[in-house]
Amino acid sequence: MTSISTDQRAARRFRTPRAVRVIAPGRLHIGFLDLGGSLGRRFGSLGLTLESPTTSVLVETADGLTAQGPDCERAMDAVGRLAEADFSVDERVRIVVEQALPAHAGLGSGTQLGLAAGVAASIVSGRAMPPAKVAAALGRGMRSSIGLGAFEGGGVLLDGGQPVEARRNDHRPPPLISRIPVPEHWRILLIYDRARSGLSGQAETSAMQGLPEFTEALSGTLCRLTLMGALPAAAEGDADGFGRAVGEIQRRLGDHFAQFQGGRFTSPDVAEALEVIEAEGVPGVGQSSWGPTGFAVFGRPAEAEEALSDLSRRFAGRSNLVFDVVRGNNHGATIADVPHSGALAV
Repeated sequence: MTSISTDQRAARRFRTPRAVRVIAPGRLHIGFLDLGGSLGRRFGSLGLTLESPTTSVLVETADGLTAQGPDCERAMDAVGRLAEADFSVDERVRIVVEQALPAHAGLGSGTQLGLAAGVAASIVSGRAMPPAKVAAALGRGMRSSIGLGAFEGGGVLLDGGQPVEARRNDHRPPPLISRIPVPEHWRILLIYDRARSGLSGQAETSAMQGLPEFTEALSGTLCRLTLMGALPAAAEGDADGFGRAVGEIQRRLGDHFAQFQGGRFTSPDVAEALEVIEAEGVPGVGQSSWGPTGFAVFGRPAEAEEALSDLSRRFAGRSNLVFDVVRGNNHGATIADVPHSGALAV
């Protein structure tokens, strides 16, 4: 733990009461592009930022570190770790997790909660830290910068992966190499399975280590689909072109990961719903990260709403499935000062 001098401790005693709310967006992690790393970098990720669901965290100066709300333990742990890593962040704060992304659902809940709580705590401590520095201190974004990129500015995102020979103490997230605004007319249909969870923690680490060989041919195809398919289509607002590339990426990656998630998709129910959508001529279907959340990309709002109504009727008997239609996010997290609750701040 970083030592703190007497002068630094004295400077902490007197603080102006302050409260900050951070609302951080969920994101789709569409897939890794190269797990082999034969060119010297591995992973590389394509993703898309969502307007909802979101994580909302309020942090304010207080007498000590407290937290309440869904997943509040993870938020409190993030602030404590950040305070240990950087003495300028005072952990004497009250954290209120007003809303949290579904945990282990493929929407980036851990990264967005850690970034929201950490950035807010740094602001009320009087020294705002960049989200990338917070992510590095918390060990977030070590394989992918899609969550960090979503927090910083939203959009359709591509990162360049990590150097294969990166030093173990070099905790920098991969570089973000492309950010394209999500077209205004696009809609994303989300399919949640509340009865299942995607892999996380040690189970995810073990799965990543046990995957079959990721061939150069597979990586070459995925990179080409991304560079010559998905990204140009996003730039031109072509949802079908984007969807064709994303759908093929999802099929190839889903088959590669199938042994650890029970098939191409983690949830059989989500897979069935995606088959219905694809049969209607929508090519851009898939699963975010390890799932179980599925998605479909539509170029017209009316078509997305029609699909939502149809799926809600078809799967009315499966209470575990929840459907929603959302916009893309092109602004990232919102950060705003709010009135302090009046709790004593020293």
